Amino acid sequence: MPFAVRSRRASRHQGRHRRHQWPALLAVLLATFMDLVDVTIVGVALREIQTELGASYAAGQWFTAGYALAFALLLVAGGRLGDVHGRRRVFMLGVTGFTVASALAAAAPSPGLLIAARVAQGACGGVMVPQVMSIIATEFRAGPQRTLALSLYGIVLGAGQAGGPVLGGLLLSGDLPLGWRLIFLVNLPVGAIALAGAWRWMRESRADRPPRLDVPGTLLVTLGSLLLAYPLVQGRELGWPAWTVVSMAAAVPVLYAFARLQRHRARRGLAVLVPPSLFRIRSYTAGLALLFVLFCGVSGYFIVLTWTLQFGLGWSPLKVALTGLAWPAGIACTAQLTNRFGPPRARALVTLGTPIMAAGTVGLAWSWDANGAALTPRDLVPWMIGAGIGMGLTIPILSNLVLGELPAADAGAASGVLNSVIQLGNAMGVALAGVVFFGGASGLAPPSAPAPEYAAWGARALLLSAGAFALAALLAPLLPRRVAPADPCTPAPGRHGKPDSEPGSDEDYRLIGTHR
Repeated sequence: MPFAVRSRRASRHQGRHRRHQWPALLAVLLATFMDLVDVTIVGVALREIQTELGASYAAGQWFTAGYALAFALLLVAGGRLGDVHGRRRVFMLGVTGFTVASALAAAAPSPGLLIAARVAQGACGGVMVPQVMSIIATEFRAGPQRTLALSLYGIVLGAGQAGGPVLGGLLLSGDLPLGWRLIFLVNLPVGAIALAGAWRWMRESRADRPPRLDVPGTLLVTLGSLLLAYPLVQGRELGWPAWTVVSMAAAVPVLYAFARLQRHRARRGLAVLVPPSLFRIRSYTAGLALLFVLFCGVSGYFIVLTWTLQFGLGWSPLKVALTGLAWPAGIACTAQLTNRFGPPRARALVTLGTPIMAAGTVGLAWSWDANGAALTPRDLVPWMIGAGIGMGLTIPILSNLVLGELPAADAGAASGVLNSVIQLGNAMGVALAGVVFFGGASGLAPPSAPAPEYAAWGARALLLSAGAFALAALLAPLLPRRVAPADPCTPAPGRHGKPDSEPGSDEDYRLIGTHR
């Protein structure tokens, strides 16, 4: 074929790609927004859901924790599936499954079926979300376009987290016929649009060297997580029977067996879910522990906020949601400054931000305990803004700081583990907050009858979050001093200092930045 003809065809192909890349980005960002909203929107609807379905407090915890746990356990495997079977195909399967699970959640006639639908949503989200960063890297080469795409992704993350509770409050306060079921039904048109956009505009891509999925490792870590999480959520309500203690104790040898399996497979050159070599790097191990306890505290903070203000004081979902905006408002005060000026002094900012989060949470607990039934948004907002300011100093740079001392070739696997640990922290935070909160409030009124005494027990449960933030502050000195100056979407260098493949063909960027 003459060179001129090939050149014209290549030019037309590039032109079509440039026209399609932004609609393709819109499709994946729309699906990301749907996933984020579904995480946060459920919190403001818990009272209505539990009242209509006659759900126990433990079931209410599973509405949130079940989603986070399933998401965490499928996150790394979801990325692997995209590398092997094609990111467009796996993304579309994830969106389809998420949309169908949303319809099932909206139609759920009982707590058990709603929990099952929420777990299915989390699992589909764990398959869908890991493809987003890979698709951005595939569709946008390094430079201003990729920077803009990543900026839009960051905006969607913030909008989904802050907008979910407000959207839920608006839907629930509108006295609409379907009530809380609308919070799941809104996903149907959003999912359909995202699916149509992906089918029409997204290109298929796979890893040049697709990794295999570590099925035994996935099963073992799933079993160990369930052995630990299930009795934490159900144990208090059942009176802590012997099997709950046995289950939590059994989680230790199961997780130990998982670690041994990973070392054995690594020595034999087989695919592993978690490369053992990562844990020989002190800053990474300490960073995972920091992120786990930090997000335990964050998820506990927000679930206790919902339980206390809705169940205890009878606040409307919209009032709770608008009051809760004080936290992201605090984050907005410092997050952009941290992003812009923080990388050279990242560890110092984390060391400063985590105690501020702890102090703001202690102040919030004191305000709840002091005001009781007379609590108003004015008593909460200053403390919540303060805690948000601390988080704005911490979160924007924390993931890349934890990954800062790792070899570039390990960035994909390491970031997948990091984001799974964050989601496990979210699930465990909900479970532990329930143990503290309902351990004292179990003799109070049922969810449908507000009881002001809940404020005192909410204050005690908030101290658990404050302790988690303080522990994170103690772990911060083990992190590197600064964020490594690297593009999270840049493939690892090859043997001669150049990328082994085109952008988007390796896994090194896959999961960086996917945490909530």
